[in-house]
Amino acid sequence: MTRDTLKYTLLNAAYFAAFCTIHAYAAVYLLANGFNNTEVGILLAVANITSAVFQPVIAGIIDKPGFLTNKRFILISVAVIFAGCIILMCAPGKKMIIFLIYALIYMIQFAYQPVMTALCFEYQKAGCNIFYGLARGLGSASFAVTSLIIGPVVEEKGIAVLMWVSIAAMLISAVVMISFVKPKESGDSGEAGVQAGGERSAAHNSLSSFAKTYPAFILFLLATICFFFAHNMINDFMIQIIRDLGGKETELGIANFLQAILELPVMALIGLILKKISAEKLLIISGIAFFVKILILVFANGMPMMYVSQSFQLFAYAVFIPAGAYYVSSTMEELDQVKGQAFITSAITIGGVFSNFISGYILDHFSIKVMLVTGSAVCAIGVVIGAVAMTKLPHHVTGKVN
Repeated sequence: MTRDTLKYTLLNAAYFAAFCTIHAYAAVYLLANGFNNTEVGILLAVANITSAVFQPVIAGIIDKPGFLTNKRFILISVAVIFAGCIILMCAPGKKMIIFLIYALIYMIQFAYQPVMTALCFEYQKAGCNIFYGLARGLGSASFAVTSLIIGPVVEEKGIAVLMWVSIAAMLISAVVMISFVKPKESGDSGEAGVQAGGERSAAHNSLSSFAKTYPAFILFLLATICFFFAHNMINDFMIQIIRDLGGKETELGIANFLQAILELPVMALIGLILKKISAEKLLIISGIAFFVKILILVFANGMPMMYVSQSFQLFAYAVFIPAGAYYVSSTMEELDQVKGQAFITSAITIGGVFSNFISGYILDHFSIKVMLVTGSAVCAIGVVIGAVAMTKLPHHVTGKVN
């Protein structure tokens, strides 16, 4: 493993350790602080809506030359999450403060995820030798190990440990990010954004211009919303699903460990996989896997079926994330790539918005089964849309776009 890959791996490992404690255990933390299912859904939906709007705006600013770079935005995000966790440690049971601060750190953590991906491709082009798939896969492994350990600890010691782990992860992220320096000689030569034919490419900052240039990608974002409606439904309300199947926090940790550790081999080998199967086909395959994953839970009657469902993470999220990153990198002009990564994450968060609102309401008024059937139907629609987008529409329309 090269030094650059090691640094990027540590950045991913710290990020996903905190992602586990803040996102995967959101319902656990909030329910323990007096929130009901509907309130949990509203909080997460507000955070997701804000994040979905915020990400493309920030990406557009980062894509333009100026003070705000990928590295600086990551450092700002880390500082905000660190401060937010400290405040939450000092305000147990104060629902209004918890609502505002938790929504903020939840949103910020989602917002800087695509920037981390863009940072990798930026540094690669500047001469850094970063093995993206391995680093991203080990990030998932960090999520897996954190989840496996944190479940029993939370069950025994209480939810305060979630904030302590998040604080430690942010400190590690800050140290790694400060020490991660892009080579000076290749990053500022003024040649960024120059196309192969020698003409300088232009960023497509308006949504209409972006959509006309990348029609397949824009339609696929709709499919992504459907996929992650189902995916977030499982992840954000997993503790309720597990309790319905007879488990508790320890089983939550095992389930999260299983799905996350299975991401490592696929992500680590994604470069080889892409030589055999195109990113477009991999994205379709991942959509089908998301559908199968939630459909299994519709018929689950115990924890073994939950673990079988989680195993489909190997073909769902584990394929979608690196395939989406490589799809953006290979089909979009350089000045559009941060926006492309951000639009994917925005679509993921929009899926979360609808999932949070609808799932929380269904759980409080109907049942787990009704929630899962709803998620399966939406995901099936996404599979159809995704297949049309990736097989019937052009991926990059060249020429002048008004």
